[in-house]
Amino acid sequence: MGASLCAPDDEVVAVQSTVHECRFPLWAVKVSDFLLLQGPPEPHHVLQEKGLLHQWRPGMFVIFVSHQWLSSTHPDPQGQQVEALQRLLVKMIDGSVKVHEDIISRTEERTMSSTTRRHIAEGFLFFDWFAIPQITARQQGVNEEATKSDAALAVQSIPAYVELCNMFIALVPELTHKDSAKPVNYGTWLSRGWCRAELWCRLLSNKVDTSVVVAYSAAEAEYMFPLDWQYNSIAEGEFTVEADRAEVVRLGEMAVESKIHHLQMQGPLNHYRFYAALRPSLLCEPRRERGVQEFLELFHFKDLEDAARDTSGMNAVMCAVFSGDTGMLRLLAERRADMNHTLQGLGDLGYYDTQTALMVAAKSRQEAPVLATLLELRAHVNGTSRAGITALYLSRSREHVKVLLEHRADMPLTVLRGAATYGGPETVKALLDARCDATHLDDIGASPLNGLALFSRSNSTALETARLLLAHRADVNASTRPSDTLALWSCRLSRVQVAIFGYSNCRKMARLMASLPGISPLGCAAMVGNSELVELFLEHGAELSQNDRGDWPEDLARMNNHYNLLPCWPRSHLGILLPRFLPRRDTGLPAGVSKIRGVPD
Repeated sequence: MGASLCAPDDEVVAVQSTVHECRFPLWAVKVSDFLLLQGPPEPHHVLQEKGLLHQWRPGMFVIFVSHQWLSSTHPDPQGQQVEALQRLLVKMIDGSVKVHEDIISRTEERTMSSTTRRHIAEGFLFFDWFAIPQITARQQGVNEEATKSDAALAVQSIPAYVELCNMFIALVPELTHKDSAKPVNYGTWLSRGWCRAELWCRLLSNKVDTSVVVAYSAAEAEYMFPLDWQYNSIAEGEFTVEADRAEVVRLGEMAVESKIHHLQMQGPLNHYRFYAALRPSLLCEPRRERGVQEFLELFHFKDLEDAARDTSGMNAVMCAVFSGDTGMLRLLAERRADMNHTLQGLGDLGYYDTQTALMVAAKSRQEAPVLATLLELRAHVNGTSRAGITALYLSRSREHVKVLLEHRADMPLTVLRGAATYGGPETVKALLDARCDATHLDDIGASPLNGLALFSRSNSTALETARLLLAHRADVNASTRPSDTLALWSCRLSRVQVAIFGYSNCRKMARLMASLPGISPLGCAAMVGNSELVELFLEHGAELSQNDRGDWPEDLARMNNHYNLLPCWPRSHLGILLPRFLPRRDTGLPAGVSKIRGVPD
């Protein structure tokens, strides 16, 4: 993704042009007015009559809110999403909520400045129900050019609205769809085709800042992990109206092409090469091997010798790997290119320094022949990154596991946790079939169920993988016992930080490390608010146990504002737990805001 939430000088820069056409004006409501709204959100024409909508003009700071509807006829029939966003915005403005980096990236540099908080307080909010006239449940034909309706034109303009906005929030609190009774959360939001299109338009924008803030609850937000969008193509998204797919995919193609063209002209070169190489994967197009001249021209190499000698982070070997081009890998190897080359400078895209070409092939979900070719060309099957992980840890398919094990990949205890976290049930099953033991704790004292639960929010197969591990005797009550010296010191330091500054005032990684010793899979699921995993673990005999800091799973849920988990706990405990689950009073409202619905007096 792009830079931090604000540019270094904190300027609000008006967008001069957009990739997409704005066919209907962008209407937004003032944040200060939005904070005073009560009850289910009212539609465009009602807010228009009340004089609460403002047409976009250069210089406005606008927040685009992307969300999944909670019913077929109304986006938020009980006002639950709106209330969560109101509470969160208040806490962002007063600084009591810190927008943390995801716990995989672990970057400590992103902060929300006081200037940005002021922009939010004085800014405007785009929310589809407010901004689009007469929008209803999507029906066949609403997007057809022939209708020429305001609603159709506004829906078609959503990608342009995304580009015009200064900030993007994915509003994904754990709730229930009123029609289907199914969970609605970050994972389901990621599955929706239109939500993916909004996300892609933001991330592939040519702005300096393309950050995405994921709002999990009224008191928790973090920057999106880059691979979350790369693994979710628009073409494979879910659409209420199937006819939308082709048009929305076309919008995605335009965004990708615009991004590649911009990077080709403006740089940086390593980002240009990344997107140019990954283009077929992003657009779900068939992979093909390029001719030598086409490859050299596309990735800006003078000749094949120059390509083979290049030692930059995103060199020719990496370009061939991300492209899935086995023929080019062989040509480069003939000229002694290093098949064990390591990445540099792509951390903002989810690929971290010192990860090898073989790791990248697995992580970017290349076909198994790409991994096999690298291994044939003497890539080290057990090469490790600075984090100590291997290609097998990053395997994303059964075929990956098969190829790596055929080339004598070691199976350290961390491997199953990696597969459970990122690879899905087929990858886990392949490792279990290869006699990987689901009952073992790995070298940091964690079980596969712990890792799965902690990273389950964006994992659509987490429940299925958990069931598979439990069927293979994974211990639902195994508590994490870090034994590594560095991990132990990190946990101790984090506990000191939490004790001094308070749990809610610490960064996400500090909160996690403070809670890690002694935490059970149930505690991990409670910590991230995954109600499905909480229920599954309880069904399989999970005990309500404390971690070493003395936190019960219910405490971890409360401290992370997952009050949706209250009904999950056994009735016999509710009398004790209920007071701990009552929300604390919010304070520090912006000027002119006296009360938010639902906050106790």
